[in-house]
Amino acid sequence: MGLTEEIASCRAGRGDPARLVGEFRRTALLVPLTKTDVDAGAEGPFVAAGGLMSAVSGGIRWVYAFTEEEALVRFAQARGEGGRDWPYLALLGARLTDAVVPEADGPTGVAVNVADGDGAMLFPPVAGIVPDAFAVDLRQGAESDRGAVA
Repeated sequence: MGLTEEIASCRAGRGDPARLVGEFRRTALLVPLTKTDVDAGAEGPFVAAGGLMSAVSGGIRWVYAFTEEEALVRFAQARGEGGRDWPYLALLGARLTDAVVPEADGPTGVAVNVADGDGAMLFPPVAGIVPDAFAVDLRQGAESDRGAVA
């Protein structure tokens, strides 16, 4: 079963969260790059401008990732930006959580297929998804423990 099927199964209440995370980690996801016009005065190609496309919500940075080009196109169209090229990288979910999250400034998760309503899934920065050192649920517990001792 692929990631989109695992997402559907979990959203329907029949899935196994551990299997979902495992499939996420094994899946090559399309991650759009931030862009800027090569020549600000002309319409032209867009190039990477230093990062993976993301948004901040609820104090968490969410890196956008898509299971297929069609899902990325739906996202672009939902943003009213379907008429231009969208450069992207293909990265394993494991690479996103194990290498990208530790480099981010602050809590970071992955938002998969965000334009697909019931087909979307968030992989938050919690234990079992991201490395323990970057899991907000473990850091909060450690901070409250330190506060109680001090």
